[in-house]
Amino acid sequence: MNKDMILKAFQFRHACKEFDATKKIKDEDFEFILETARLSPSSFGFEPWHFIVVQDPSLREQLKDGAWGAKLKLDTASHFILGLTMKKSYMRYDSPYLQSFMKEVQKLPNDVIDAKSGFFKDFQLSDFNLIEEREVYDWASKQCYIALGNMMTSAALIGIDSCPIEGFNIEKTEQLLAKEFGVDMDKYGLSYMLALGYRKVDQPIKTRRELEEIVTWY
Repeated sequence: MNKDMILKAFQFRHACKEFDATKKIKDEDFEFILETARLSPSSFGFEPWHFIVVQDPSLREQLKDGAWGAKLKLDTASHFILGLTMKKSYMRYDSPYLQSFMKEVQKLPNDVIDAKSGFFKDFQLSDFNLIEEREVYDWASKQCYIALGNMMTSAALIGIDSCPIEGFNIEKTEQLLAKEFGVDMDKYGLSYMLALGYRKVDQPIKTRRELEEIVTWY
């Protein structure tokens, strides 16, 4: 894959407002998109995300009540993802989750875990001042958005459309996630939604500022 093909995919990608409900993403293509999320980078490699794929029509219908920006996508998208972010109980420097994560997932020896924990503590408390619940969550949510960008880009590279969605009432939607999806909202928050499928109509040519307007060199 050359640079022209990659830029063509970026030109192709847009926030698709309505999908062709008759076209479905192949299983192997959707697994590829999810794999690019799984392989995404995150600060300290802590992967503070979880993704819920909502294919059940009745659950999609219930999501509409709080997701004013997703109603048409919920009806027409081939696949629909909820991007969850871990909260402070998981992401605090001394949490049992992170200790287990470094041991079981990152396969770090105990002395390295101790050193990394100390470094992460300094990062949270001194460098970034991540003290309060909201501060930790917002920092972790930034990592979750990296995975979102990678999913949209990988989808575009194989000709699949997408639409990132923040048009929802957080309180109402998270109440639904707790009640109908069994999500522990003390441990997770909803950062975004992502609809994927195939566009129903052609899109206008993409407009962006020129590179010289957004980049300064010194």
